[in-house]
This record gives sequence, structure tokens and C-alpha cells, in this order.
Amino acid sequence: MTMTIPTFAATGLAPALVAELAAQGITEPFPIQAASLPDSLAGRDLLGRGRTGSGKTLAFGLPVLHRTAGRRARPGRPLALVLVPTRELAQQVTTALTPYARVLGLRCATVVGGLSLQRQADALRAGAEVLVATPGRLHDLINRGDARLDQVAVTVLDEADQMADMGFLPQVTKLLEQVAPNGQRMLFSATLDGGVDKLVRRFLTDPVTHSVDPGTATVTAMTHHVLHLDAADKPDALARIAAREGRTILFMATKHRADRVARQLLAKGVRAAALHGGKSQPQRTRILEQFRTGQVTALVATDVAARGIHVDGLDLVVNVDPPTEAKDYLHRGGRTARAGESGAVVTLVLPEQRRDVSRLMSVAGIKPHTAQVRPGDEALTRVTGAREPSGVPVTIAAPQPAPVARPRATGGEAGRAHRTSGRSRRPRRPRSA
Repeated sequence: MTMTIPTFAATGLAPALVAELAAQGITEPFPIQAASLPDSLAGRDLLGRGRTGSGKTLAFGLPVLHRTAGRRARPGRPLALVLVPTRELAQQVTTALTPYARVLGLRCATVVGGLSLQRQADALRAGAEVLVATPGRLHDLINRGDARLDQVAVTVLDEADQMADMGFLPQVTKLLEQVAPNGQRMLFSATLDGGVDKLVRRFLTDPVTHSVDPGTATVTAMTHHVLHLDAADKPDALARIAAREGRTILFMATKHRADRVARQLLAKGVRAAALHGGKSQPQRTRILEQFRTGQVTALVATDVAARGIHVDGLDLVVNVDPPTEAKDYLHRGGRTARAGESGAVVTLVLPEQRRDVSRLMSVAGIKPHTAQVRPGDEALTRVTGAREPSGVPVTIAAPQPAPVARPRATGGEAGRAHRTSGRSRRPRRPRSA
């Protein structure tokens, strides 16, 4: 491990960036930033590993902007590229970096599926130094002749393991073959499974590795609870948890389950909404804005929300349907306890799920607090803040089109979001982002 830095100013980071960090209330670098910035600012290839919420977005975003400052992109030919697996993460990264790009006079463009291809092509033709993109849509624009990558001198792969899970590695490989051959490459990934390791070996030159919270990288400010309950008690217990004060994300296994539970909660007086890949991108964006503003207090989500969503002050995540893989558990839980905040993850477990959940926790390196509960139990209230819902049905107004809100950027990373599709697809095809 190379040296780390106590302050942003000590890195040689552009003064305008240091000033904007202070204006955003970010005065000390997070561990992944302190460890990696000296190398990334020097132009070295870098492999970063760290838990969700650890500050990775600025760890790569600040050097991307610093090293691109003072240059001007030609139409359709960006100078820096950030590849991400999902639409939600692309928007989070763009939102997080925009205030810092602005003070350097740099322009950012976002290229994702589900939104107007022509508008994105127009934005690229207008000129953008920094491009944040999902692989599929960027390929479309390149094939149309609207984008070229030969001027890209700094390339970032964020959440490379998730891109591998979604089948994007062949597209990512083709894109990396098109960027400037002697440019800087930074890859951030929670794991180095086979496909990701091949990318590292092929495209990174003598990379320095920085790892924060190695291994399973669990969040120290996060508490984990497993609540055992009977199937007959689960709907009532769930409704009480969802009726708590504050905002809560409730994770479900399928979009149909999410829709059904959201309807049931609304009927019991809980301001709930479902978020999943069956909804259009504008719908998803507006539902998230309703959640951020408190119009919706219980977000009933599939794993589309496990990555790429940052909501300040979210202190409880509930696995209504336990995930099947340890890394999905960690990514779901990563929606809380972000950027130094505290939070709790609660998993509801039926008798027949006990063995699988116990195995999952072991793999994830989690030692949860465990309790047997029923609706109305003191333990349920103490852990989750559960309370009796009003029982008066509520209606959430359909989200109206509005500009995407730009919340204050924080030192926490833009997290990540699985996308599940409502359309059937042939096996092994990359999912569109």
C-alpha cells in the first residue's frame, strides 16, 4: 500500500475542487479516497476494492475531473469515460460529479438505455468532456456514428463485478479496445471473479491495488438482525414495520411480489410504492424522488434498488424475501449506513428459510442479532420501530414529469442497482441498461 493523505489539499488536487468539496461539507477524505488519490492523480492504473457507501465515486471522480481539466472535447469525442452497469448508477455518478465538473468548466453527459437515444446523441454532439454510460447504449451510439472513444484518456469501470453478472463483459471489452491505448484505466469492483480478473490482466498496466474493508467489507456502522416468524404472522409484522416513522426500503424477490405488497400496504394506510425493472425509467426516477421527499415512506423494491440508490437518512433496510447470495445481501444493506451514517438491516425469516439464511450470513461474514417475533412484540418494535398502521387506505398521486432533482453530493459513493427486466430474454444475453 502506498502512502495515504490526511486532507484533500495535500494531494495536489485542483484548488477549485478542494474548495467545492468544502462547500459540499466534505472536509476529510474517506479511507478509499485517502488511499487511492495519490496514485490516481499521478495517472497510475488502479484497482480499487471497497464496500458500498465507502466513497468510491469521488475516489475515481476527482482524479477523472482533475486530469481532464483545461481540455475541451470535440463533438462526439469525450475525453474521459465512466462505465457503469445500470441506469440508476449512471444517474447517481453524474449527479455526484456535476458540481465538481462545473467549477472546472467541464461538461458531463449521461448515456443510458430507456431514455431518448436522439437526445443523448445530441448531447454528445454538443460536446462533453466526461461521459458516464452503460455499455449497451454506448455501443448503440458508437454504431450510429454519434460517439468515438479514441480521445478518451481516462477510463473508469465502476462495479465491474456487477457488469460481469449482467453479461456485459464482451461489450465492455470492445469498448476498452476503442479508448486511447496509452490512457489511464481505473477499475472498481467488490470481487475479482474470473471475468473481472481477465479485464484487469488485459487492460490495466502494472495497477496499484487499494482495498478498504477487505473480505466481505461489511459496514461497521450497520447492525444486522434476523427475525424469525411464522408465515401467518408475516403480513401483519411487515405492515407494522412499514408503518414506522421515517423511510424504509423493503426488498422483495420479484416485481409481482413488490406490486402486490405495495397495494396491500396502501390499503392499510402506509404510503408505499413499488420500484422494479418493469417500470419505465421516468417512472423509476419519479418514484425515487417521491421516496426522497417523503411522499412515499415505504419503498417496496426488487434488486433494481439494491445498487445505485443513495438516500440521505435512510436507517432501515428490510429483506422481506431473503436474498439468495451473500453479495446481494451486502448490496441491499448498503442502501443504509452510507457515508458514515448508521443503520440497520433486518431479514424476515420463515421456519423453512432458516438453514439457507444461516448459510448466507456465514458466507457474508455477518453475525446477526437473532430473535423470534410476532406482531406487537416488544422485540419487533425495539429493532424496527414497528407500529400499528392507521388502517385508513391512502393513495399516492401518480408521479408527474419533473426535472430530476440534484441532491447535495456527498462523500459516499453512488451505489449500485440491479436491473430486472419485465421482458423475456434469451439466456446469456446481456441485460439492457
